[in-house]
Amino acid sequence: MNNIKNSLFYVTVIGGFTALIYWVISKGASLEVGRGIIKKKIESNHWNDFLHSMVENLQHPLAILLAQIVTIILVARLFGWVFRKIGQPSVIGEMIAGIVLGPSLVGMYFPEFSAALFPKESLGNLQFLSQIGLILFMFVIGMELDLKVLKNKAHDAVVISHASIVIPFALGLSLAYFIYHTFAPVGVEFASFGLFMGIAMSITAFPVLARIVQERGMQKTKLGTIAITCAAADDITAWCILAVVIAIVKAGSFTSSLYVIGLAILYVIVMLKIVRPFLKRVGDLNSTRESLNKPVVAIFFLTLLFSAYASELIGIHALFGAFLAGAIMPENNKFRNIFIEKVEDVAIIVLLPLFFVFTGLRTQIGLLNDPYLWKVTAVIIAVAVAGKFLGSAFAAKFVGQSWKDSLAIGALMNTRGLMELVVLNIGYDLGVLSTEIFTMMVIMALVTTFMTGPALDFIGFIFKDKATVVPQEIGNKSKYKILLSFATPERGKKLLKIANSLVKKQGDNSIVTAMHLSLSTEIHSFDVKDHERKMLVPVIEESERLSQNMVSVFKVTNDIDTDIIDTANQGDYDLLLVGLGQSIFEGTLLGKILGFTTRIVNPDRLIDKFTGKEGLFENSPFDERTRHIIAKSKMPVGIFIDKDLEEVNQVFIPIFSKEDAFLIEYAKKLINNNGSQITVLDASGEVKSTRDIQETIRSIEQIAPNHIMIMHDRIIKKEFLENQNMMIISLDSWKKLIESQSTWLNNTPSVLILKP
Repeated sequence: MNNIKNSLFYVTVIGGFTALIYWVISKGASLEVGRGIIKKKIESNHWNDFLHSMVENLQHPLAILLAQIVTIILVARLFGWVFRKIGQPSVIGEMIAGIVLGPSLVGMYFPEFSAALFPKESLGNLQFLSQIGLILFMFVIGMELDLKVLKNKAHDAVVISHASIVIPFALGLSLAYFIYHTFAPVGVEFASFGLFMGIAMSITAFPVLARIVQERGMQKTKLGTIAITCAAADDITAWCILAVVIAIVKAGSFTSSLYVIGLAILYVIVMLKIVRPFLKRVGDLNSTRESLNKPVVAIFFLTLLFSAYASELIGIHALFGAFLAGAIMPENNKFRNIFIEKVEDVAIIVLLPLFFVFTGLRTQIGLLNDPYLWKVTAVIIAVAVAGKFLGSAFAAKFVGQSWKDSLAIGALMNTRGLMELVVLNIGYDLGVLSTEIFTMMVIMALVTTFMTGPALDFIGFIFKDKATVVPQEIGNKSKYKILLSFATPERGKKLLKIANSLVKKQGDNSIVTAMHLSLSTEIHSFDVKDHERKMLVPVIEESERLSQNMVSVFKVTNDIDTDIIDTANQGDYDLLLVGLGQSIFEGTLLGKILGFTTRIVNPDRLIDKFTGKEGLFENSPFDERTRHIIAKSKMPVGIFIDKDLEEVNQVFIPIFSKEDAFLIEYAKKLINNNGSQITVLDASGEVKSTRDIQETIRSIEQIAPNHIMIMHDRIIKKEFLENQNMMIISLDSWKKLIESQSTWLNNTPSVLILKP
């Protein structure tokens, strides 16, 4: 009935108002009388009219811009994917994609297509849109840096960083002296040309370097830390020098540029002393994804735009303002990561490739049509490599690095990438660089960036490390080895307490390894050492208090669960302990079981978490990690659920089946090493009827008669559970325990769930 009613209403409204529209248009035609409107009747080919209309649509500026963006993104992603496959950063492929779409290839062999896709009148729109992309990108680069580097950078990094700037700068300036007459544009002073050549030789691409270091797992090594610190200090210093160079070039003389430099210094002071504290306060109040709403985001974007606009007005380029705006963002890594996510996708995937292509449209490799020009290009590359690669390497060696690390630092610092293209485009826009020298320098940027990966591989091949020797205490099969992986120091101390209770009196015949893994996306490279101390020191101090022989391991990784599994399996451990936090499960079924509420709901679904089936936590990365660890680990795994564990003196072990017999061995370890009081619940009569279990219990009673007790009563009193420190239960029995929906589950103490 409702459907018929709705249909009648629809037909009435649509039909009635359509008729009204037709009537109004018909009547409106009479209003045209006397207004000079001439109606032409032209017999034409409708298909030709349609084609003509389509051609006009295709030539509309917006249609051309959209076609350019679609083509650029597709080609850039394709080339980026290809270069990732051959072990190069994707930015190399995107840079080459820009050159391919320019006059060097497509423009040379498909001139009609190039002219249709990139007509000259459209390049202005493409340039301004690419500049917006660069502003957002430089904002991200500024956020990825850490101003604490200026305060806390190591002495070695200072020497290497400044040497890697001044040496190539001097060599670039010297090279400019010899090529000025041939390649400098008419009317450009030598100082302007020489300074730009110097700064172009001095640039290091911090984002590309950081990506290479991370992909090669070097971020935690001394070499990786020094390289990243050097690149960060290099970037900050080089951009400050570039701002001065731009001021000198625009002002026309050094004296007149002092006014610009003075304004720039005032602008930087305002940003650091006034704007930065204000942003910090806003960031502290809105550091979560939920609180970072549109008005708050607007504040930070307005800061970015104001900073870029102010630096452009002063005369030191909008990109410097964007870079500084990013650098003064709140130092909270979580906040920065959230904000970078909001900006990075649009800036890097959509807008930044436009800059590569715009650079490619300016790069005309066909102009290098003489062997002499290619010789000059080779000289430029040689000077660039000598200044940056060798300059950084010799500086690193001078401050005490090994030859291997020194050469590796040189190879990394020689990476120029996108940052070089930014500098070259600024010089080209200012008229300081000619098309020929611009093309040569673009080729240099590509070569020096491309050579980084192969150079590191070659250095590693020349200086092969000695085979890693497994320490005796870890390789000794006679020792009982426990690996515990923890997320917080407090959880690490609890897991260490359990491990210590299992091996306390074994002395040198046991070893405990405490491991903390941090996601690389959640920790800044500069904070690695501080974070390592923060995570490990409390656990190390606890091991000293317990007199426990312990090895500590810290690692920054992209895949925590895989690293836990690999470490456990390759280390041939006897037990892996992982912890689940109480706060994680508040309001969930597990929280209810542990006593946060008094009602049990859908007990089957909790077990799925531990058996690998889809269940309550199937969309949780933590659940996925735990499930993966249990499924892939080759040794027994203990999942610890903490409920304010203080001691491991009173332990409760329910036995539900013959398969639970292995739990008695853990009871034996706790009694022998910790003197724990063990209560075994014979939940289904298996203890009484299974000879192996009885014999193990008798052997314990002979050594420690008062430390183990068998309970046959299925009714567990609340007072008894409240006096227990921990319950140890098998994975399968945990399922049975939940399915039974026993009322005493509400008072269960801390739980150690063991998978044999």
